[in-house]
Amino acid sequence: MDRRAFLKTTTMGGAAGVALAAPAYAQGKRTLTMVTTWGRGLAGVHDAAQRMADNMSMMSDGQLTVDVKAAGELVGAFEVFDAVTSGQADMYNGADYYFVGQHPGYAYFTAVPFGMTAQETLNWYYHAGGMELHDELGQIFGLKAFLGGNTGAQSGGWFRDEITGPEDFRGLKFRMPGLGGQALGKMGASVQNLPGAEVYQALASGAIDGTEWLGPWADEKAGFQEVAKNYYPAGFHEPGAALSNAMNRDVYDSLTPAQQRIFKVASGECHQWSLAQFLTNNALALGRLESAGVTLREFPQEVWDAFGAASREVTEENMGDDLFARIHNSATESMRASSRWITRSEGKYRAERDRVMG
Repeated sequence: MDRRAFLKTTTMGGAAGVALAAPAYAQGKRTLTMVTTWGRGLAGVHDAAQRMADNMSMMSDGQLTVDVKAAGELVGAFEVFDAVTSGQADMYNGADYYFVGQHPGYAYFTAVPFGMTAQETLNWYYHAGGMELHDELGQIFGLKAFLGGNTGAQSGGWFRDEITGPEDFRGLKFRMPGLGGQALGKMGASVQNLPGAEVYQALASGAIDGTEWLGPWADEKAGFQEVAKNYYPAGFHEPGAALSNAMNRDVYDSLTPAQQRIFKVASGECHQWSLAQFLTNNALALGRLESAGVTLREFPQEVWDAFGAASREVTEENMGDDLFARIHNSATESMRASSRWITRSEGKYRAERDRVMG
């Protein structure tokens, strides 16, 4: 019996009387399989997946249970998209920019080079059309998705050697997913797209020369400071990287309206909780990394300029796709509007607070 037929039979029985109400409710309990792009225990990101699972179980009073499968436990990290679209799994938690091969527009629902901060992403997603575009994109692949986590601004990465100019990226074996990775490719880097659980070993073995990951807290947990000592806290590629919860659309349609609302609201709570978790832990971790002998560096201005030129080139290459262009234009318009206000208000306040209060 398929899911929809099962649900239909368990919700019928108005004339059956009170005696059948409790058994029908019990039979309606469901377990959903969530696959993730994260190795089990990866700081912050696996936490977000588990938070989502716990949210759905608690908010549904146990009617929905989510069985979290870390990367490799059911399918590989980069196979979760196909697993959910095909019905092999019910939902995934992951970074949608891993799936730019399916459609480049997915990058905007994680992060794009010189794109939105975490707050700007929220503004766009909830109040300027982002959620609707995410849904339109998902319909192509039989998915229903919501943002469900955020790492905040991610670092520029770990390097064995100091970066002194754009030429240092030529031939550099560097791990970076999404459109940011494509931009580094334009600069001559040999870009690798590795799952998070594989990055430490690749860096330690010399298979890659450098990597970005999430930020000081998660990077410290991963142990990158043991094998590279040049750390660039500011990067161009992920100024506010979002995570997504995506459900097979047939599965989503088979849920009750209340359960569908739980999926949406639980994702939103997870997004905020996850962002706060990263921001709370990053500052303390950065201090520990510096005390451990890591050198904190900034990219030279000419490197930032090269990042910008390469990023514009990557964007332009995708603008021939109508949906990508609409997503890009919508996100950019919203980002610029938000930035105008945030810069003049909160940005000015922060600068004066630091100057006046020390």
